[in-house]
Amino acid sequence: MGAAVALLDERGERGLTFRLLAKELDTGPGALYWHVANKDELVALAADQVLGQVFAAVPCAEEDAAVGLRALAVAVFDALDRHAWAASHVTAPAALANALRLLDRIGSLVMRAGVPAERHFAVATAISYYITGVSAQIVAPGITADAAVGREAFLARTAEGWEGLDPDDYPFLARTAANLRDHDDRDQFIAGLDLLLNGLNATAEAPSA
Repeated sequence: MGAAVALLDERGERGLTFRLLAKELDTGPGALYWHVANKDELVALAADQVLGQVFAAVPCAEEDAAVGLRALAVAVFDALDRHAWAASHVTAPAALANALRLLDRIGSLVMRAGVPAERHFAVATAISYYITGVSAQIVAPGITADAAVGREAFLARTAEGWEGLDPDDYPFLARTAANLRDHDDRDQFIAGLDLLLNGLNATAEAPSA
C-alpha cells in the first residue's frame, strides 16, 4: 500500500491507475484485483494507511486525557496535510482498521476524561468527526474547488469575492477577507480544537443529572 500512497502523493487521485501501480510493484494489473475490487477501494485503503502514521507519531501514554486528545488530533491533521488527497476518504462511521483504531483511541481518552458514561459515544464521535471532517475541509480547499488552482490562488480569489460583499449584508465576511487570505490552516484547526476540548473539560466537570 505504500506504493499507492507514494503515487497518490505524486500524481493525485486522478493520476493513479492500476497500470502505474502494477509497474511500480513489478507485477500485472490483474494481480492487484486479487487484493482490491476497484480504484475507490484502493484509495480508501491508502488513506487508511495514512491514518496509521498517526499511531507512530503519538504512541499511547498515560497522560491527561485532553492533552492526549490534542496531540492525537494535531497528528491526524498533520498526516492529512502531508497527504491532502486522503482527507476526503476518511469516512464516518469508522470501518477500516486504522480509522477504527483512531476512534477507539479517542473514545478511550474520553472515558479517562471523566465524561459521564451515557455521553461517551456522543462526545467521542463528535470529536472524531471534528478531527477528520474539519481536516478534510481545511487542508486543501483547492483540491475540492479546482484541482488546477493552488491553495494561495484559491484563497486569494475567494478573499476578493468576500471583499466585494456589501458590508451591510455581510458585516463579518466583508471585514475579515484579509484573514482568509493570510490565515494558517493549522492554527485555524487548533483554534476550533481548543474550543472543543474546553467543552470536553466542562462536560467532565459538570455534575451528573
